[in-house]
Amino acid sequence: MTMGMWWFLGAAVGQLVLAGLLLRTRSQERPELPPQALALLRGGPRAAVTVALVALHQRGAVAAGRRGTIRANGGAGRTRDPLQLGVHRSLQRALALRVLATRPKARQALDALRGELGRTGLLRPPGKLKAARLLLGLVPPTVAAGLLTTGASGPALALGAIPVLAAAALLCVPPTTRGARRLLANLRARHPLPAHRREVTDGRDVLLYVALYGDPALAMFLPHFSRDGGLLGRRGNREDGYATGRGWNPDNGPACTSGTPD
Repeated sequence: MTMGMWWFLGAAVGQLVLAGLLLRTRSQERPELPPQALALLRGGPRAAVTVALVALHQRGAVAAGRRGTIRANGGAGRTRDPLQLGVHRSLQRALALRVLATRPKARQALDALRGELGRTGLLRPPGKLKAARLLLGLVPPTVAAGLLTTGASGPALALGAIPVLAAAALLCVPPTTRGARRLLANLRARHPLPAHRREVTDGRDVLLYVALYGDPALAMFLPHFSRDGGLLGRRGNREDGYATGRGWNPDNGPACTSGTPD
């Protein structure tokens, strides 16, 4: 293998190392998280908006609209929660969940919530995540350029496959950290989904179950509102779609079959 090919492989490994450093996070002491923050960790932005909608619906502030939409139904009530306020203010007309989660006021509140979770080490900062993905995306072209430029083959192909496969694995690292996934697992262990809705009488507990379990909890506690409002079966509410990397939406990253640990 030529010296030139070694230079290209070294560049690819350097890109991997820099991306790995960007993906590293530090865990910090964190306060008790509200349900919408837990939902964001589990299912992403749409799951967090769903929990906000459930909280607003409990106060009569929103209702199911026509054709799987949500509409405002009076004022937001006595709440200071930024996401609930952002979601309610975005409902100047009836909107579907996927559209509502992209409205400026809702997105602003979601970005603020992401920032808070990033500072506690539960979410990777979006800027670092994008930079890491850019570096990882450069690994295959770097290896390919080396092979084409130097005309290397045989052992060079085998060695070049190593950083390419490593880059593919790191691209599947989810936005959430290991600490976030451990937190969700512990909360599910402490709060298993009840067998019947009548076992839960506190609306705050309903929010927690929706945050931790998504669709199954929605179907149990708010079947009509969830069905008529188009909240069921959405990508952001599926089990662990955000936390493990499965079913990411374009804002979050590529779809991967399994999450990669930190």
